[in-house]
Amino acid sequence: MSFIRRDQVAGMNIHYMRYSLESFLDAQVAAGIQSIEFWTGVPHYYLDPTVYSDCKVLKKKLVERGLQLVCFTPENCMYQYQFAATKPEIFEKSFEYFSNGIKAAAELGCEIMQCNSGWGYLDENREEAWKRSSEMLSRLTATAEREGVTLALESLRPEESNLVITVNDAKRMFDEINHPHMKILVDTTAMGVAGETLQDWFDVFGANIIHTHFVDGNPYGHLIWGDGHHNLGEFLATLKQNGYTGYLGQEITDSRYFTNPGEHDKRNMKAFEPYFSN
Repeated sequence: MSFIRRDQVAGMNIHYMRYSLESFLDAQVAAGIQSIEFWTGVPHYYLDPTVYSDCKVLKKKLVERGLQLVCFTPENCMYQYQFAATKPEIFEKSFEYFSNGIKAAAELGCEIMQCNSGWGYLDENREEAWKRSSEMLSRLTATAEREGVTLALESLRPEESNLVITVNDAKRMFDEINHPHMKILVDTTAMGVAGETLQDWFDVFGANIIHTHFVDGNPYGHLIWGDGHHNLGEFLATLKQNGYTGYLGQEITDSRYFTNPGEHDKRNMKAFEPYFSN
């Protein structure tokens, strides 16, 4: 049964961090992937509070291969910049870093940039960290509006954050920001760890869900489809039943995929094959 278009599956480059950018892009073409969610890890792209890589160079490489950039995802877990930074100078550097991410996305013609809540210290009052996160996201939505980009807020796992880790946390932040350039990204790993379902998220957010990190899991792990215990057909049916027409970002992060990632992407696309409408 057909549930999605082929171009809705968006390949991602995290598991190519030991390969060149060109190798990643060529592997997407070889796997039959047409859309890209681009992670700005330094192996492939440079982004900091003051400068970012020449977007014309990246755009040319995408166009040459017929690839469409659908989501821009600044690195924000392994590096020092995050959305609820505690020290004032790092908070401002983080704001400039993410602002440059928005500007780069706009230059690349990409309408969506991923974001999350960041995290606070476990030995501070959670509400203080929440205030910083809310302030950061509010300021960034103003930048996003000027640049014609929409932020897509995702939840994180408890190991990554003590702020937005559930659908209810996401609803609270979404309502606080209350801005047309802030929408929702569903991450199926964080969702599974929280004991939630895709339908739970659609029941709360409906058409405000504009992107997904749509991967298998146990529920932990950002896995190739077939390597976890989620039911791909049921997940895709839920998307279709709720009228979702956005993209399915393949945020594959488990280290088992860091060797020969192109072969894993081909295997992933083979899992999707029965559900394509074209």
